[in-house]
Amino acid sequence: MKREKVNIPPVYLRSRVQVDHLLKLIPNLPLDSEKPVEVVIREQAKKRKLSLNAAMWAGPLRDIEENAWVGGRQYSAEVWHEHFKECYLPDENAPDFNPEHVVDPEAYRKWDIDPWKDMRVLVGSTTQLTDKGMRLYLLQMEAEAATEYGVTFTTREEVA
Repeated sequence: MKREKVNIPPVYLRSRVQVDHLLKLIPNLPLDSEKPVEVVIREQAKKRKLSLNAAMWAGPLRDIEENAWVGGRQYSAEVWHEHFKECYLPDENAPDFNPEHVVDPEAYRKWDIDPWKDMRVLVGSTTQLTDKGMRLYLLQMEAEAATEYGVTFTTREEVA
């Protein structure tokens, strides 16, 4: 007999109420040697501050859009953003992958396969990065723009 799929949302321990909930939940989980249920207990991954995302668009991406030239033309911040995601988003299959750089290392994926075109497509997003991961991403993005395209970045004081 096939059992129902187990899909329990995360429980964040903030008070005794959540502990009591887990204590009632665990004894009722199915035991299955073929498809065992995984129980993971860890500290909640810190989500990235939205201010870092806003700073990326208002700061370096704007500077790159306005100052970088490739093949005799300039490109939009959106085009640059896609380029940098392909180059610098963490790849969970790379040997140097650091799970501290993504919010949910178990669910994170940079690439997937488009079944209609039978090709790899970028599905990762900067919204999946932790503050630490986003800072590294921004450094890599700025380093490429400065060294390869001669972009000089404005500071917040210059923008204001």
